[in-house]
Amino acid sequence: MTKLYINPLPVRLWHWANAVLFIVLVVTGVQIRYLDLFDFMTFRNAVVVHNWVAFALIGNFFVWLLFYLFSDKNKAYHPEFNLLKLARACFAQMQYYGYGIFKGEHSPHHMDPYNKFNPLQRMLYQILMLFLLPLQFITGILMWDIKRFSGFVDMVGGVRVVDTIHVLIFIFFVFYLLIHPYLATLGHTPTAHIKAMITGYEDVEEETPSAVQATRATA
Repeated sequence: MTKLYINPLPVRLWHWANAVLFIVLVVTGVQIRYLDLFDFMTFRNAVVVHNWVAFALIGNFFVWLLFYLFSDKNKAYHPEFNLLKLARACFAQMQYYGYGIFKGEHSPHHMDPYNKFNPLQRMLYQILMLFLLPLQFITGILMWDIKRFSGFVDMVGGVRVVDTIHVLIFIFFVFYLLIHPYLATLGHTPTAHIKAMITGYEDVEEETPSAVQATRATA
């Protein structure tokens, strides 16, 4: 094992702030949506907290966006335009997650500071950060002040359409928050990835010459 500095301080601060903000949004969102089932706080307080935390999350998103726009680490999010190469890499990663990890096999993805996400993670984060999260922000802002944005709300189909999109993405993020902690335990030890998001240093297996040649052959 060798230690690599994978997660710079801005990324770690953004990540943990994001986690706290998301959890607060989920709790207040559930309170707002299902008022008859939950009683964490008053409806008014839930709305106020939800709105302020949502704007904080939007600000946090732009911290992430600016960092990756102006950092050489943004390669971690670059899409793979070679579809055949992407398909092979994704299939190999799915095989690893499906049964290889349970047999003690090594991950086909070799992490480095400029390529920290495996192909499946990269696609997920591209969809999440560049599509779903901005769409959630837009629908949330539209419902935050329906009168001010009534023209645009009507143009996209009305309040019901905007609300439905917002809730569906909300449900996706709830499942993501439930699955994410499990995925974080899939390092060489259950706490390896979690520690890396605290210290910045990830334990990475050193590649043997044969592994390097095999990686180049499939690239």
